Amino acid sequence: MAEAAVRYLRSGKALAVEALPRPELRCVREDERAPVDPAEFRRVLGAFATGVTVITAPGTPPAGFACQSFSSLSLDPPLVAFMVGRTSTTWPRIARAGVFCVNVLSADQGELCRAFAVSGADKFAGVPHDPAPASGSPRLAGTLAWIDCTIHAVHTGGDHLIVVGRVDALGTGEDEAPLLFHRGRFR
Repeated sequence: MAEAAVRYLRSGKALAVEALPRPELRCVREDERAPVDPAEFRRVLGAFATGVTVITAPGTPPAGFACQSFSSLSLDPPLVAFMVGRTSTTWPRIARAGVFCVNVLSADQGELCRAFAVSGADKFAGVPHDPAPASGSPRLAGTLAWIDCTIHAVHTGGDHLIVVGRVDALGTGEDEAPLLFHRGRFR
């Protein structure tokens, strides 16, 4: 089905679609809040297992944070997305860099994830890495995969931002099991 849709779009027969206007960055109003208890929301959504990544960007010092809200978005053009809290102190540094690398963690990298989940520490101390080929963002050693990106768009999403990256280079590393987060724990 998806292949047929791509062939149709490439055929030139598809109608051009105008982009919607970009929404304003603003706070969520009281009348927009869902009548759902945040603890119950977290509990129920915790039933969905997610992969775990570390998003990195070049700089002095480099920037990075643990992220479980990552997804592929589009094959043509190649796009990925991650979500980051608006209160993140690392996000502004990544935004200024304009590029990032998604490091997909393996099952034995739980401690590495915890190191990148803290604020204010030197997250790269003792962490082997090399520069990703397109962006120069830190590519962490021992990961399952890496995706080197340029920031393509940023959208609002409640108390988070939805960051879309255009994939410039990617590759796989170790052939191991992924690190998963499920019901508040690593699996």
